[in-house]
Amino acid sequence: MSDDYLVRIGKLIRDARQHRGWTQSQLADALGTSQSAVNRIERGNQNISLEMIARIGEALDSEIVSLGYAGPMHLRVVGRRRLSGAIDVKTSKNACVALLCGALLNKGRTVLRRVARIEEVYRLLEVLGSIGVRTRWINDGRDLEIVPPADLDMDSIDAEAARRTRSIIMFLGPLLHRMDVFRLPYAGGCDLGTRTIEPHMIALRRFGLDITATEGIYHAQVDRSITPGRPIVLTERGDTVTENALLAAARHDGVTVIRNASSNYMVQDLCFFLEALGVKVEGVGTTTLTVHGVPTIDVDVDYCPSEDPVEAMSLIAAAVVTESELTIRRVPIEFLEIELAVLEEMGLDHDRGGEYAADNGRTRLVDLTVRPSKLEAPIDKIHPMPFPGLNIDNVPFFAAIAAVAQGQTLIHDWVYDNRAIYLTDLNRLGGRLQLLDPHRVLVEGPTRWRAAEMMCPPALRPAVVVLLAMMAAEGTSVLRNVYVINRGYEELAERLNSVGAQIEIFRDI
Repeated sequence: MSDDYLVRIGKLIRDARQHRGWTQSQLADALGTSQSAVNRIERGNQNISLEMIARIGEALDSEIVSLGYAGPMHLRVVGRRRLSGAIDVKTSKNACVALLCGALLNKGRTVLRRVARIEEVYRLLEVLGSIGVRTRWINDGRDLEIVPPADLDMDSIDAEAARRTRSIIMFLGPLLHRMDVFRLPYAGGCDLGTRTIEPHMIALRRFGLDITATEGIYHAQVDRSITPGRPIVLTERGDTVTENALLAAARHDGVTVIRNASSNYMVQDLCFFLEALGVKVEGVGTTTLTVHGVPTIDVDVDYCPSEDPVEAMSLIAAAVVTESELTIRRVPIEFLEIELAVLEEMGLDHDRGGEYAADNGRTRLVDLTVRPSKLEAPIDKIHPMPFPGLNIDNVPFFAAIAAVAQGQTLIHDWVYDNRAIYLTDLNRLGGRLQLLDPHRVLVEGPTRWRAAEMMCPPALRPAVVVLLAMMAAEGTSVLRNVYVINRGYEELAERLNSVGAQIEIFRDI
């Protein structure tokens, strides 16, 4: 290999190692080599075989290079381009994956309209297909048809696809009604620190589900004699925890009360979908849900999930950091009111149109126009709260927004162990972010963004934040291995290009 390629590969290995949180010594131990050898490899000062590159990629769980098939996708971003025009918000990623899991409740045909065509959905479709569920895209690929078999073939489950999505955990609620014994691979997804399934189990044990975990597999057994005789109190007001409890309650022959429930957007969409299946749900939008379950669901149902408030926040942040005037259409305003109130206090200049109904007939949408604004750091810290508070997934976007505001902003991401750390990747692009501890970061603005080449953070929202900063930076940046962005956003680069960005998709040879 030429010296130039050795240097480039060395930089990729170094970035992948740092994102894994490993030292050079830890990587050396995994490879059975010395720390000095790893140091030489990362500096491009040592010849390296394809076999060694493959071993390093396996150790770091990162695709350094690929042979014989399409390699990882990268983005080349030409910055300092103003956005203009209008862009529509796509349907909710988190709602779509919950509805795919919810379709397992139904013996009939389920059609989901305008499903987000993202990697998270594709992984779930691979899993569903492997256990016998027939799925196909219809209406020129806009909608998704789901038809389950009479019996699921859990022994043939695609474990690799299942481990690449955290959403697989929501199979537990529907499956406990379909079989007495089954196995499910451990959930994967973003690297956001240690997260147990115990909050799920506290709810699902009330329906007779018992799980033992061995060697990457959940072994599930259902005791039909156990039913929830009193209200289920969730120990964590989590979205997927609430959804799992809802999915279990939907086919429980009786009334289930779920307290301390999340009332977030994807939970509401799942409630609306369950109602379309014939399950009565009282208290939608509150923290107490009363579910009137039905033991058998066999209906043909047609449902359209609502738009994604986190994608809407992404597009708002894109307009802010690039100092652009941009209209964002189909914004689910109910789930962004706190964020917009904070931005108004910071000085955001924007207009919002009148409210209209989403295609599900329930969610309130508006069209929002954001204009270039002189922002000041907020007086109070930015921190998430369960809905109707500031959405946990919107917190990272405030790191980029705070970086262009005058003054210091404290961001406290108290939920996830690692995500605040990934926000400091903005320092590679000229940001001034100081990590106070694994949950708190201090952002100093305003920022003069500069171009850089870097690996994509292994968490969805911080990865998009880095992309937005690259769009604002002077010069050309490269963001490598953007699979994590494709997990949650449909054709994001192409759609941003449609309103004036200059982002090129490419792959290594």
